Amino acid sequence: MAIHDLAARLRGLPPSLGPVRLIGVDGHAGSGKSTFARRLARALGGAPVVHLDDFASHERLFAWTGRLMTQVIEPLGRGESGYVTPYDWRARVFGDPRPVPAAPVVLIEGVGAGRRALRPHLARLLWMELPREESWARGRRRDGAEQREFWDGWVTAERAHFVTDPSRPHADLLVLQRPEGYEVLPGPAAGTGSTPDVTLGDGPSAMW
Repeated sequence: MAIHDLAARLRGLPPSLGPVRLIGVDGHAGSGKSTFARRLARALGGAPVVHLDDFASHERLFAWTGRLMTQVIEPLGRGESGYVTPYDWRARVFGDPRPVPAAPVVLIEGVGAGRRALRPHLARLLWMELPREESWARGRRRDGAEQREFWDGWVTAERAHFVTDPSRPHADLLVLQRPEGYEVLPGPAAGTGSTPDVTLGDGPSAMW
């Protein structure tokens, strides 16, 4: 299925958070979540994307649920705009607020987008299907030697997070990146009847 067809299906879902269809994109660090979310947002006509990297910090890699609820989830649930204060990972400070409108579809991407505190608010949870070691290797190459020490700590924290609060078992769809585009498959949650038992793939017409 082309990414535009996936976008159409997501738009057709019932709202899950006030007037919003909140779509989670989770996966290991380095698995391609941000790139996929950006392309999906474009296919959705410019849907807002909430990056969990804007909520995490060096001191709180995964302890950001409260801030996300206050700044994004609760306002969207009321049909109001939320906001993010993006974290600068080099300066180690949070920036000025940026609005998150209560659009028909809002994407939330990052490690932990499918955590149990968020799942009740999601219309669908997508998981980037790439093994963790391969994902982490991609992330390390992307960030270079300057971030080597950070990555060492991150890997430990991510392992611990997914042990206590796994996302993949609850994914409605699995997203695989292929040389010719993306392939979308039913996720583990599809066995519960929450999603159709279909195989979705990107054809040549969906190349970006």
